[in-house]
Amino acid sequence: MTEPTRPHQPIDTSVAHSARVWNYWLGGKDHYPADQAAGDAYSSKYPRIVPFARESRDFLRRTTAYLAKAGVRQFIDLGAGLPTSNNTHEVAQRISPDCRVVYIDHDPIVLLHVHALLTSSPEGATNYVQADMRDTDAVLAGAAKTLDMTQPIALVINDVLGHIENWSEARGLVRRLVEQFPLGSYLSLSHSTAADTDHQAVQDEYNSSGAIPYIFREPSVAVELFEGTELVEPGFTSWPRWRPDANTGGLTDRAGWGGVARIL
Repeated sequence: MTEPTRPHQPIDTSVAHSARVWNYWLGGKDHYPADQAAGDAYSSKYPRIVPFARESRDFLRRTTAYLAKAGVRQFIDLGAGLPTSNNTHEVAQRISPDCRVVYIDHDPIVLLHVHALLTSSPEGATNYVQADMRDTDAVLAGAAKTLDMTQPIALVINDVLGHIENWSEARGLVRRLVEQFPLGSYLSLSHSTAADTDHQAVQDEYNSSGAIPYIFREPSVAVELFEGTELVEPGFTSWPRWRPDANTGGLTDRAGWGGVARIL
């Protein structure tokens, strides 16, 4: 593991930040009073956002476990966000300790907390690359320092592409990465949509507040991100319906959809 460069710019903890608000909803510890206030303001108008966030995280747990059980030993987690429970490397290495995981994020706030992501089993490895996910050359070059790019890799993109407002740009970055992965690789991806008109209204208010916006997209649009891949059962579906287990919630069929696909 390499020692990540610390961010040069100061972090303003008096202003809410989307990654820390998400961490707060997930029950994490890496947030400040401003983030808690913003999270409470959102959830007071739309209380279902908290279980939605946890259903998204649980989708990551189940899909990562599925991939590790399918024999994947290398993972790239794109737009990793702040660490909380069931991080990608923790889930994968519980199943196979020799899994190697690279986290990608450009946010200096994530870098401040990255040491929680850089734990690993002795047999495996984790690393962190500070790069914008849209800079696919930097993503691949950074990942290659830890992973064997000639062997199968799982590209994990969990509920972050809504932060890219331009749809063509979001589709393009997925395609550029997928095209570089060898046979036997997988794409695991999810995207949020509005559960109802109230949800959309509260998100619109949040987006206009100065926070990093997130753009909801309908499942019929988001499924285009899997172009050129082969979805495994049960296909692109709502978070709770994707191979649920005893710990899976079932609050919504609308707020978020995801799937796992073989890269062809």
